[in-house]
Amino acid sequence: MAFEDDLATIEKGIRQLQIEWEKFFGGLERKPPLDLKARLERLIRSYSGQEIRNATERFRYQTLTARYNTFNELWSKRLRAKEEGRPLGLHGRSERLHEQYVAETAPPPGDDALPELDLPPPPAPPRSGEIRVESPELDREAVRALYDRFLDARKQAGESGAVKFDSFQKLIGQQTVRILTEKGAQAVDFRLETKDGKVSLKAKAVK
Repeated sequence: MAFEDDLATIEKGIRQLQIEWEKFFGGLERKPPLDLKARLERLIRSYSGQEIRNATERFRYQTLTARYNTFNELWSKRLRAKEEGRPLGLHGRSERLHEQYVAETAPPPGDDALPELDLPPPPAPPRSGEIRVESPELDREAVRALYDRFLDARKQAGESGAVKFDSFQKLIGQQTVRILTEKGAQAVDFRLETKDGKVSLKAKAVK
């Protein structure tokens, strides 16, 4: 039972670490979450040399470890880029990260010993007119598309005044981090709404 509880703690810790890193990269926190990272790593490594006889728990531990290592590599690259003053770019977008994660955690061919896990279904895709954002930094193309729609909607509504992309991205980042933290969501779907000649952004948590 203790190991099962620690697996749940590791899974929750990875999710919390994602949020804390996004706060840091989004400028909402001054310091990176290195203390949380160190605590999580100690817990993960405490089982690295142990024999895990339960096949389901062993597979879950291996999956979570691979997931953490994949994210940790990405965070390290982004941290180095930030320290060196280089643009983060799009090389680490969430789609490519997901592909890498799937490749690293896929069971080896012909291995029938791994159990089938009762995993929750993936979230439904965004509805027409909505744009999904998991990370404002990683999903920069999605934020740019939302920004372009926002400008077009403002133009059609006759609104004046320039809106810079950096300011818009910061706003999306703040809303995304807040919703991820408060709602325990995986992502946020944004849509535009025009009422009384004013264009506004509506956000919906994706769990």
